[in-house]
Amino acid sequence: QIHLMESGGGSVQAGGSLTLSCEGTGYSITPYCMGWFRQVPGREREGVAALSAEGKSTYADFVKGRFTISKPVASVMSANHTLYLHMTNLTPEDSATYYCGSQSSWTGSPCNRLDAWGQGTSITVSS
Repeated sequence: QIHLMESGGGSVQAGGSLTLSCEGTGYSITPYCMGWFRQVPGREREGVAALSAEGKSTYADFVKGRFTISKPVASVMSANHTLYLHMTNLTPEDSATYYCGSQSSWTGSPCNRLDAWGQGTSITVSS
């Protein structure tokens, strides 16, 4: 069973940086995609960044140039996969709970539907 655990959340001043980590375990195959979403209470979860197994990264417009998603190279047979989100120049609008997700079922293209999620890690950016 796939298990994802995020870490690295916390409080930071506007303009500061944080790096979130996601430890994924229990994979029988390399996930087709891993990504980050975020959610603020009362609002829908929104995509932040995603990284396909082929190494293609995509970003939401509101984080382009500020956030970087990365994933260490792992063995094809590895049951563990790690994902990072390095966030710079943070603003109060980035305050949210950030969720890590992965895609292990092929749906026709990578990163169009994530099927496993972590519990989230929260960041608060103060002005």
